[in-house]
Amino acid sequence: MRRTEIISETTAAETMAAEAKAGKGRLSGAKKAVTAFCGAAYLAVCGLPVTVFATGGGTGAITQPLDNLKTLVIAVIGAVGVIILAKNVMEFAQAYQQQDSSTMNSALKGIVAGIMMASISAVLTFLGF
Repeated sequence: MRRTEIISETTAAETMAAEAKAGKGRLSGAKKAVTAFCGAAYLAVCGLPVTVFATGGGTGAITQPLDNLKTLVIAVIGAVGVIILAKNVMEFAQAYQQQDSSTMNSALKGIVAGIMMASISAVLTFLGF
């Protein structure tokens, strides 16, 4: 090969590399512009006011299941309290008959707990729950 052919081939390769680099720069600028436009559009859409179609009936539809659950739990606690109260009254009567002071103390604690559990609904109603 001649020296002029080598120089012309090198110049052609350099020219192609420079053009590719310049094209890459243009594409990078386009990406930046599109990204900025999409970001601005997203912020504009998110900033729009949103209409909420809510009913004027209050919050009864939402809180009604919770009120039902609360009523059920309180009723179950009251029923268990009555059962515990009856069991401990019988246990106290047996302990009194046998003159067993340890079992009497335990039964009295159970009676107090049963009374508290059985009267929980009245206490919560008084407190406003």
